[in-house]
Amino acid sequence: MFYTSDGEPIFHVAIKTGLTLNFARGEFHVANHRMGRSSFIGPGPKGTEYAADGRTDRFWSCSRRESVWVVTVGQAFRPSTGQYQPMSKFDVIIIGAGAAGLMCAAEANKRGRRVLVLERAAKVAQKIRISGGGRANFTNLYATADDYLSDNPRFCVSALSRYTQHDFIQLVERHGVAWHERKHGQLFCDGSAQQIIDLLLAEAGGVTIQTGVNVSGVVRGAGQFAVETDRGTFAGDALVVATGGPSIPRMGASRFGYDIARQFGLNVIEPRPGLVPLTFDADTLAKIEGLSGVSLDATVTLGKVRFTEALLFTHRGLSGPAILQISSYWRDGDAIMIDLLPGADLFAHLKNTRTTEPKVEMQTALARLIPKRLAQRLVVWADCGGRLADTSDKSLRRLADQVNAWRVTPNGSEGNRTAEVTVGGVDTKALSSKTMETAAVPGLYFIGEAVDVTGHLGGFNFQWAWSSGHASGQAV
Repeated sequence: MFYTSDGEPIFHVAIKTGLTLNFARGEFHVANHRMGRSSFIGPGPKGTEYAADGRTDRFWSCSRRESVWVVTVGQAFRPSTGQYQPMSKFDVIIIGAGAAGLMCAAEANKRGRRVLVLERAAKVAQKIRISGGGRANFTNLYATADDYLSDNPRFCVSALSRYTQHDFIQLVERHGVAWHERKHGQLFCDGSAQQIIDLLLAEAGGVTIQTGVNVSGVVRGAGQFAVETDRGTFAGDALVVATGGPSIPRMGASRFGYDIARQFGLNVIEPRPGLVPLTFDADTLAKIEGLSGVSLDATVTLGKVRFTEALLFTHRGLSGPAILQISSYWRDGDAIMIDLLPGADLFAHLKNTRTTEPKVEMQTALARLIPKRLAQRLVVWADCGGRLADTSDKSLRRLADQVNAWRVTPNGSEGNRTAEVTVGGVDTKALSSKTMETAAVPGLYFIGEAVDVTGHLGGFNFQWAWSSGHASGQAV
């Protein structure tokens, strides 16, 4: 077995199938092995056989117990020198160099922790780079816990209150990044999103960051974690999973964080796309054919939830901020109610216009209030063309209902390909709201989008990344 400097054995893994040992040049080499289900074996006697994988010059100690090879990942023994050589060891290993992962790294770094960040993508912080049209909608001036979805709605309160949007704004200003506010309290860089990435990297100065790394597995034993990668094995006292969710896979997104959670017995709230355009079936698409590109302010309602923002017709259905917001609440089969003229009673308006301008065509009267192409289509839907003077109250009501209370049932969404976030994730019931650490597995943390906390559109999800990253970085 391999031993730490104080003589304690670390990381015992049972490989039940496919292990082949070859003896060459005085050393045993592992070849063509296939990992079975891994489990913690516990301390055992020091082994006498040693094996290397031939690629990373990393050695494993092997012994045999009842037809199972016991392989211990830890210090590396070199038969040629008769010496043990420690594998790469850190205080904290963070999987994922996105917003939450970098924030955690920066905070842990300030506390003098030796930190390693492993990122699958070729560059760090890909979602920051593309957010806000390249200007990074980095937080929201009015962020509160009410702006987040979760099976445990109060979970986010602690982290959000201990590291607020105002704290992050101070950090941005300390680094000299100019910013501006847009509608609904959304804050953007005056310059580039790269400025946010640069300030995070500056705050994490001294942290080891490796990009383009594929993590193949995680093992825990003797109070430490071993992270297996295509660049070797790294050991850490604490492991922070900041892998995000499966939204926008071209940015390197995956479900790997959920796999780690399940490996350690944690529940995962079934993930689904959030902040995503909704799609229609063929019949509904035929009704809106030719409206792609039409945009207007609308109120979209689902149950007790409603949003009033811009709505956009697309060639597949509906998009725009109002639709993206409601999509995080939408489930298959749900109907949504859309008011295409929020704040106005179209029936009352048309009755009044019929009195004052009886010769006006219905389409003309409606086009004064909403885009012309949409007005034309709505008049067709309601079958009430012609002059207002010739239109009955019943017809006016039919048209008004199409405008003020359009009820439609999407048949799906555009999925993770275009979703800005993931709804669902690691069940917060397993985590400390103060530190993000799992109760069942000391030293294991989940932060950011990997957790079942999802913000509204407008900088809220980045604020959760900063707040949860800060909480874990203060604890690891």
